[in-house]
Amino acid sequence: MSPGKQAPEGQAAAVVAAGARLEAMRRRVRLSRLVVWAAIAAGPVALTVAVTSAPAVVEAAAPAKPATVRTGSGAADPGGYAQLFVGAWLRSSTGDATRWQARLAQSMAPDVDLPDPASGAQLRPQSVTAVRSAQREAGRWSVTVAAQYAEAPVRYYVVPVAVDDDGGSFVVIGAPSVVAGPTRAQVPASPYSVSVPSGGDLAVGIGEFLAAYLAGAGEVDRYLAPGVRLSAVTPAPYTAVTVQQLLAVQDAAAAERVPADGTTVRVCAQVEARDAAGRWPLAYELTLKARSGRWEIAALETPAASGGGGGV
Repeated sequence: MSPGKQAPEGQAAAVVAAGARLEAMRRRVRLSRLVVWAAIAAGPVALTVAVTSAPAVVEAAAPAKPATVRTGSGAADPGGYAQLFVGAWLRSSTGDATRWQARLAQSMAPDVDLPDPASGAQLRPQSVTAVRSAQREAGRWSVTVAAQYAEAPVRYYVVPVAVDDDGGSFVVIGAPSVVAGPTRAQVPASPYSVSVPSGGDLAVGIGEFLAAYLAGAGEVDRYLAPGVRLSAVTPAPYTAVTVQQLLAVQDAAAAERVPADGTTVRVCAQVEARDAAGRWPLAYELTLKARSGRWEIAALETPAASGGGGGV
């Protein structure tokens, strides 16, 4: 073969070899990507191992095992599930079992019959709320649900619910029971027993702060202790705010003069807020700290523990 012919053939062979090497590199990249995606499906630990220890050349990608997703523990509270069921069940009817509410109720409680309301009955609840959950035994719960009607008393239902071992699946295992509502608990004693004078520095400062916080009357920052961040409610929901009563835990809150710097008191403020729609009783628990002869807001918490105590 002549040298002229050998040169083109040699160049062609070199090009083919380079193409083969390039294709092999592409296959390795694709296989590496498959390994990474398989590791992602198997979990974060497998991903870390794949990224740090994957060989340069991958011969075969092992099939990834499906990841097990756990949505909770065996003690998962099924209160929301029971609430959803009762809402759908009360809005269902055996005469129209194809409506989505009826289908939902039947899917959540396959062995429970639908109600059969009289023609024209208007006893569908306005709202349904889970008020109590109690675990009776492993995997079985009893949930009390309150149904509030527009023109009828609140009605309470107890729903039996089974929960699987993982706590991620629920099923209603029996028809609801109508029961008496929960009894009212004893109101705990309030820690606020010290009356705060209405004309003192502390009362005036709290009144001005709440007016700024709720009614946009001035800047909130000027009443805050250093380092405290608190934004006013915006847009301001009320046009006027009046403090009706102030009760404190510490006696220092009732002193005529502001005490030494660093003195801290906890105060409960009973407030009357006004807007175009009427008057609204509110309560706020505040922590104040003395500094440079004035009281400053160190913390604001709601709702306040406002029971008990006496009046100003």
